[in-house]
Amino acid sequence: MVSRTPDNGRRAVRRITLDGTQLRPADIAALADRTARTAAPGPEALAPAEESWETARRLAATGRVYGRSTGVGANRTEDVGADAEHGLRLLRSHAGAIGDPLPAREVRAMLAVRANQLLAGGAGLNPTVITSLLAALESGAHPVVNEHGAVGTGDLAALAQTGLALAGEHPWHRAPGTRAPAPIPLDNNDALALISSNALTLGQSALALDELRRLLAASLPVAALSLLAVGGSYEPFAEPVMRARPHPGSAAAAARMRTVSGVPDRPAAPLGRIQDPYGFRCIPQIHGPALDAADTLDGILTVEVNAASENPFISVEDQAAYHHGNFYAAHVALALDAFRLAVLQTARLSTARLAALSEPDLTRLRPFLGDAAPASSGVMILEYAAGAALGEMRAVSHPASLGHAVLSRGVEEQAGFASLGARQTLRACTYYRQVLACELVTAVRALRMRSLEPEPGLPLADAYALAAEALDPRMEDRPLTDDVAVAAGLLDRLAAV
Repeated sequence: MVSRTPDNGRRAVRRITLDGTQLRPADIAALADRTARTAAPGPEALAPAEESWETARRLAATGRVYGRSTGVGANRTEDVGADAEHGLRLLRSHAGAIGDPLPAREVRAMLAVRANQLLAGGAGLNPTVITSLLAALESGAHPVVNEHGAVGTGDLAALAQTGLALAGEHPWHRAPGTRAPAPIPLDNNDALALISSNALTLGQSALALDELRRLLAASLPVAALSLLAVGGSYEPFAEPVMRARPHPGSAAAAARMRTVSGVPDRPAAPLGRIQDPYGFRCIPQIHGPALDAADTLDGILTVEVNAASENPFISVEDQAAYHHGNFYAAHVALALDAFRLAVLQTARLSTARLAALSEPDLTRLRPFLGDAAPASSGVMILEYAAGAALGEMRAVSHPASLGHAVLSRGVEEQAGFASLGARQTLRACTYYRQVLACELVTAVRALRMRSLEPEPGLPLADAYALAAEALDPRMEDRPLTDDVAVAAGLLDRLAAV
């Protein structure tokens, strides 16, 4: 649930109520970036977690429940008896994440996901853990969490570090003026229940999805500027063409190209122009799958972040602890892999348009959009730069789900590596942004050299005005590093035109 409340009487603050049922990936990104804040859950929202906690304690006291009255993994057959330190020992042993500390926004995304999942009511841990997670999210403090420690079967190490931070045994990162939640006691019923989740993977996936969706939205006005610069045809975006092969994403991409460019549903081809290169002609067919893949990933993440997927699942209705495999994140891993590969195709298309803009047969300008100086190189280097960024993007688009691991003395003999897929998707954002920025710089330069501008009043005119105002108009050979950096910063604004 989203609401707006006054902030010291000055402005309305977007508030997102976590209740374990309706959190969306876009909400996670807003909470991670602190453009929205959490609303404190009331007693009704905490009731399912409270009932689950009481049920779990009763079950663990009277029978064998994995991770509560027994060890975990290959130690699942060992009873822990009355060992009051078992929970803390479990957290200490699992808090061995390695690598660099994660950025604050990624950890905040994890906190938001984990708090919401726990509110779904199947974990069976003390509700004070939830209120402590929410307190941290509200204050801006976050536990120090290292990058590596998961293979797609639960973010055990990251969440164990979080658990130790809640217990006062692990450091917090606190910005000036913020403070960490007061330490809380954790017992045997809280440890595994807290760490049995893919909350970090899901939070990182939500952040990557949010950014890549904006970049995909920006890529279409950028492509439309390139199309205008070469005097290309709008026939490929005709509504009858899309209706003949009705994939939702392709139809949406074509419709946006028509809207942005101000062309009718049945545009005619320019005189003397039969077919453009694929970079222009196949935009709907290549951007469409990326839009569809984004929707698929959004739906999967929405299920996951509102799921009580802890093992064991504590059923209040049945008064039972069900041992299961819902922690296995195959849906997420495969959707992330498909999404990265789909976005990669659109990046390849961007580099194809960039090459086309350097071609005199299409632009009627000098090669590489050079100025009047002899053998001017113009934007030649941007083809190399964009190709290098595309190469990096191709590397991180390798399917993470092809990975494999056998762990815990063979008891856990399969791993989906969704955690790796989430990190790869985050890294793809940087490279995709660089590729699109190179195209934007080149398209604006070509339009300037041709003294072309979109018709006033069109969304494309707004996009051009935004870019033209920010980008250096000089045409002589010079370093273009700063131009690309400026263009990269414009893309989020172009997404909204």
